[in-house]
Amino acid sequence: SGRSAPLEREHPMTVKTSYSPGEPIWVDLATPDIDRSIAFYGALFGWTVDRSRAEEFGGYANFSSGGKQVAGVMPLMQEGMPPVWSCYVATDDADKTTAKVVEAGGTVVAPPMAVAELGTMAVYTATDGSFFGVWQPGTHLGSERVQEEGCPAWIELATRDAESALPFYKAVFDWDARVNPGYTEFQLGGQSLAGCMDMPEMVPAEVPSYWMPYFQAEDPAAKAQEAAALGATVLVPFTEMANVAFSVVMDPHGSTFGLLKVTG
Repeated sequence: SGRSAPLEREHPMTVKTSYSPGEPIWVDLATPDIDRSIAFYGALFGWTVDRSRAEEFGGYANFSSGGKQVAGVMPLMQEGMPPVWSCYVATDDADKTTAKVVEAGGTVVAPPMAVAELGTMAVYTATDGSFFGVWQPGTHLGSERVQEEGCPAWIELATRDAESALPFYKAVFDWDARVNPGYTEFQLGGQSLAGCMDMPEMVPAEVPSYWMPYFQAEDPAAKAQEAAALGATVLVPFTEMANVAFSVVMDPHGSTFGLLKVTG
């Protein structure tokens, strides 16, 4: 109807109805205390959670923002698994992607597995040790709202071996690397869709290369303080760079994520 057109113009590209292969598509949280995590992210971002099928899927549930699903949450699946946010990239053929990962020197952690009618997932580690997943959508599209307050906005790799990571992700997803001093942007068809930086020196040596999501925040400094008041730890206080402002926080269980405002 003509009535909804102005809304679409007002919020370009925020409600997603499909993803192209190679685009970041989903993030999910593994936590030792699912109830406390749901309360924390609910308070911080206003997320609600749908646990109606959690029993069917080993406790897995979806967070929603404004009625659209934005991220997943699940209990830790095995002993010794760290609490962590994981990032997934869209594929239209998880088996083909798996073959590319192996060919490029990566490791298959979980081979492609159909999740009922929702889609197919697989998990890997890259040559630099970073864990990442792919999602081949069925009825579960991935994140339905992006680049809006409290919604996924960006993913970023902190790596101990950029020389090996950049060609690996090129081989698997055809990502080009736009290398700038101190920060690399992964691009697909000229569009930046993920970041890559050398592992910060403050990170303990035993932490492997890792992917981390950023959620959009109109005021990253205030949002980081809000997170701290809810029991989180601010790891990177408010920082402004060329065309972004951000903070990085660790939630009460040790999972890290960023808060991002694009200013340029």
